[in-house]
Amino acid sequence: MWHRLTEEAQSPGGRCILTDIGVAAGEPVRRPNVGYPKMLPSLPSTPSTDQIARFRRDGFLVQRRCVSDARCQALVEEIDLSLDPPLGPLELEAELGYPGAPSDVGATGGRTPRRLLHAYSRGPLFRDWARDPSVVGVVEALMGDRPIALVQAHHNCIMTKFPCYGSETGWHQDIRYWSFEESVLINAWLALGPEGPEQGGLRVVPGSHRIAFARERFDAECFFRTDLAENRALLAQAVDVELDRGDVLFFHCRLLHAAGRNRSGQVKRSLVFTYNRADNDPLPDSRSARLAQLPLSAGGAPARTPGSTERPEPEQRPG
Repeated sequence: MWHRLTEEAQSPGGRCILTDIGVAAGEPVRRPNVGYPKMLPSLPSTPSTDQIARFRRDGFLVQRRCVSDARCQALVEEIDLSLDPPLGPLELEAELGYPGAPSDVGATGGRTPRRLLHAYSRGPLFRDWARDPSVVGVVEALMGDRPIALVQAHHNCIMTKFPCYGSETGWHQDIRYWSFEESVLINAWLALGPEGPEQGGLRVVPGSHRIAFARERFDAECFFRTDLAENRALLAQAVDVELDRGDVLFFHCRLLHAAGRNRSGQVKRSLVFTYNRADNDPLPDSRSARLAQLPLSAGGAPARTPGSTERPEPEQRPG
């Protein structure tokens, strides 16, 4: 038996609703025989000189209404096919045990997904977005018009946050478990629905990507310590990043960010890819070097790279 959280996750009495669904051994996974709708290109979203300057100052940039509602809906429907039933590789809330997560996989809500991993390998809708010329154009501009590559080893995922069992994520920098010659990577976070404090959306500390933090300001798991007065003073400057469907948040890998729990009653879904400067190599024998980066041309198409078809493995820690 596996558990599916219904979209209406709150009952009138305020309790979470879980539906138990049996899947017979050997039964094929249900995949409706539907074609992909023809997708119009995303809206032009080349950042202005002022936007590039703000990104360099603040470490993040929001591009509004980059993706049509039809394209977002097609992505949501495809994601939901991987949630019902859950299709791996994936990461469960209970496996990480962040605040608010179920105590273990066997507990109520213990099979709640946190991330569907390796989105690029999951189908053409996700690949098309990852290499969309509008995304590539923004990232290239933010990296000083340098050639870029898609990172397979980090993020490359569908973030899901369910009501009731979706956990909090403490303050951290994404670079904490990544190993590259330079910390210049940029994430592109596509909101497929509203994201704000009620949904457990992201909070960021503007400009924190420019600070060289001492190691002792982080705990053993590389979360930014909230028990230190100097850290609390910095976190007092945090702002909520509120997104609507089709908005894209670009943020630097060194930007401090966190996220709360989803109290909206609706599942939150976000598609997240990480990009790197093409000449910025991962350190040898690191987890970052496990999978080849995919160089992207100016038109968004990936160049052929030896080893790029290697089957990904689930990450050991959130990226």
